[in-house]
Amino acid sequence: MKQSPMAILLLMFVSGSIAAQKTAIKCPPPSKLKDITACPSTGCGPSLDPNLNDRKNIPSDNQEPVAKTLKDLKDLPDPVPGFKIGDTREKLKALGEGDKITVVAFALVARKGSKESCNCGLAAPKDTDNHIVLVEEATLALTAKATPARNAAKARSAQQNTLDVREKQSETAEFTPRVRLDHPNLAGARLQKLIAAAPKQALFVRVTGLLMFDSEHSLGRHLKRVNDWEIHPVMKMEFCPTGETCTAESNNWQDLETQP
Repeated sequence: MKQSPMAILLLMFVSGSIAAQKTAIKCPPPSKLKDITACPSTGCGPSLDPNLNDRKNIPSDNQEPVAKTLKDLKDLPDPVPGFKIGDTREKLKALGEGDKITVVAFALVARKGSKESCNCGLAAPKDTDNHIVLVEEATLALTAKATPARNAAKARSAQQNTLDVREKQSETAEFTPRVRLDHPNLAGARLQKLIAAAPKQALFVRVTGLLMFDSEHSLGRHLKRVNDWEIHPVMKMEFCPTGETCTAESNNWQDLETQP
């Protein structure tokens, strides 16, 4: 369908407005940028939101956590009315951003990180985030069949398609390299090993961290999830051991950091 000249001009104006609210921060020279300790909390790169990166890069927090549910996160507004990329984050704080929360959910996958401006484009596993997919128990009832290869599309297994269907109902938690400096075992590979061994590849977890609005993805490239409110960074990850029955308040969770 063709767009009118007015629609094209409006799109160019909106895109330009969003881009204009990002900023450039020069990276340290490669000789100094060896790991995350040399990366400023704002991150660096040609186009970024330093206020968002500051939120992602909080290394610790001494608040007492408040119990929340995934539904609480799903019910938060996205996009947030009146908020633009690059804005200061008072509107988000009023909705709870920065609150320390604890959520119980099922972890479906802990993905390897990639280069991001918040981590100064570093690529080593210890210097990147891990994206953790969290769902409610009811979501585990969703399944999908395998699909054969068609044209340019590759064949996909039932397990792959089921993860896709479930991920659309998910919220996100993130391990970060700043927290990992003091908690080296908060690593995606450790968590993924437990997920892979769990029934239905779904590990029952209790996650503690800071509520954060991923404004860049909300107002730009959307991810496969319900909305862009995250637990980011994660400060503590616990899992329910095999054979145990865990509840949000029970004391039989096992800390991922003490897992052999």
